[in-house]
Amino acid sequence: MSADHPEYNPDPDPRHTAGLEGGSVPLGETPPAESSTSSGAGPRETRTRGWAKGPMAAIAVLVLLIAAFFLVYALVLIF
Repeated sequence: MSADHPEYNPDPDPRHTAGLEGGSVPLGETPPAESSTSSGAGPRETRTRGWAKGPMAAIAVLVLLIAAFFLVYALVLIF
């Protein structure tokens, strides 16, 4: 390899890494686990449909217009 990119082993040397043998980790080397004592997840609210019918109708009209355009275009090409 070149001098800019020296060849080395990306794996850490186990003699110089933190932790204990066998994969166990002493206290203080890792952050504590997430606590679940808060009352964050309660019952969900039922959402209303709101204005969902309006956008769906607009999308349906747009799709029908595009389909009609291509149908007329195909008929013009045929005849």
